[in-house]
Amino acid sequence: MSLADELLADLEEAAEEEEGGSYGEEEEEPAIEDVQEETQLDLSGDSVKSIAKLWDSKMFAEIMMKIEEYISKQAKASEVMGPVEAAPEYRVIVDANNLTVEIENELNIIHKFIRDKYSKRFPELESLVPNALDYIRTVKELGNSLDKCKNNENLQQILTNATIMVVSVTASTTQGQQLSEEELERLEEACDMALELNASKHRIYEYVESRMSFIAPNLSIIIGASTAAKIMGVAGGLTNLSKMPACNIMLLGAQRKTLSGFSSTSVLPHTGYIYHSDIVQSLPPDLRRKAARLVAAKCTLAARVDSFHESTEGKVGYELKDEIERKFDKWQEPPPVKQVKPLPAPLDGQRKKRGGRRYRKMKERLGLTEIRKQANRMSFGEIEEDAYQEDLGFSLGHLGKSGSGRVRQTQVNEATKARISKTLQRTLQKQSVVYGGKSTIRDRSSGTASSVAFTPLQGLEIVNPQAAEKKVAEANQKYFSSMAEFLKVKGEKSGITST
Repeated sequence: MSLADELLADLEEAAEEEEGGSYGEEEEEPAIEDVQEETQLDLSGDSVKSIAKLWDSKMFAEIMMKIEEYISKQAKASEVMGPVEAAPEYRVIVDANNLTVEIENELNIIHKFIRDKYSKRFPELESLVPNALDYIRTVKELGNSLDKCKNNENLQQILTNATIMVVSVTASTTQGQQLSEEELERLEEACDMALELNASKHRIYEYVESRMSFIAPNLSIIIGASTAAKIMGVAGGLTNLSKMPACNIMLLGAQRKTLSGFSSTSVLPHTGYIYHSDIVQSLPPDLRRKAARLVAAKCTLAARVDSFHESTEGKVGYELKDEIERKFDKWQEPPPVKQVKPLPAPLDGQRKKRGGRRYRKMKERLGLTEIRKQANRMSFGEIEEDAYQEDLGFSLGHLGKSGSGRVRQTQVNEATKARISKTLQRTLQKQSVVYGGKSTIRDRSSGTASSVAFTPLQGLEIVNPQAAEKKVAEANQKYFSSMAEFLKVKGEKSGITST
């Protein structure tokens, strides 16, 4: 067998494997094809019943009949004994929950049908009223006569006053054409079917919420009765739901198929019924995934409590919900204001200051003199004159001013002043001794003092007024001067006799 034959044989085997794989894929995913066929609906039919078949289906009639039957019985919580799945009403609740999803899809299809048909009469209404049910009610109220927009009480219950004003102005300038009687009848039939389906959906919600408070009270308190019934239906019962981990419960209800005429880009991946519940959707978009994980974890705990029929009054559910709300509030708190902290106190202690006689003398030598202190003083409210033209702003302060007076004498500290020898003190004291008479120039005495005195004996007598003062000064200098020394008194020796 040549190399070319072997190569051809390998290619044939690969082609057979590809055919087998494609055939297996077609068998494994029939639902996707069914979904694609359902989405490619022909909306060009004359009647709405050709595309919306849920209203006349047998399944819809049976479920609604059972719901009315159980509502009339008014079953009590004591009837739910043992596993929840064993209760006959449980299957009805699961089917009713699935029916609400089908009703939502049917309402979207009917809305598209009405929108396509009524665009011939009023094409601008689609952009003015984006809500599907409001659009359907508005179409039913207006019909062919767009003049009903003004002063219409029924329309005021559907739309706001601002929207009604915009719709009435746009209706007066629209380029739409009149609808025929047949087309108008088909539109009214479609509107009536949509409103009846919506009423049935609300009826199912009321029934499910009333019964879920008995079947799973704690789970219903956390995420609501409708969402609790949906995840129970997808999980296959409350017992199976209690055995599932939180990461799987969060993904229950993730939809892959898209409705006809709508884009699939807005479908969020890995999001189920819990993500779209009211408690999660009340948060900002950036916190919803984190919140869905938290709610799924608490739903797991609540489902396990409900599966054993404990805490039938919902005490555990209220506690878990309070914990969830506290965490939600904590996540949404604004960040704390960053405060500027002062620098910490230095670890080094206060340095020791040097003392002593030498240090005090050094401070005296380097301290400010009285002249420098006067130069540093400034008078408030007076214009200072510059001392030099070259140095602008430099002044001499209080030096040389008339109001400053003389420079005050420096206050000398007796403890730290410089000591002089006794010999130098004597020399300075001798130099300060004044010889001769006093005069008004040398001494600050009265100018009328004179050396002529009147005595009763001789009359006029010339005396020296400083003679007595000089004698006192000499005595003081001899005995009480600071430079005087002890005198050595020499006396005769005297003997002491004893008897």
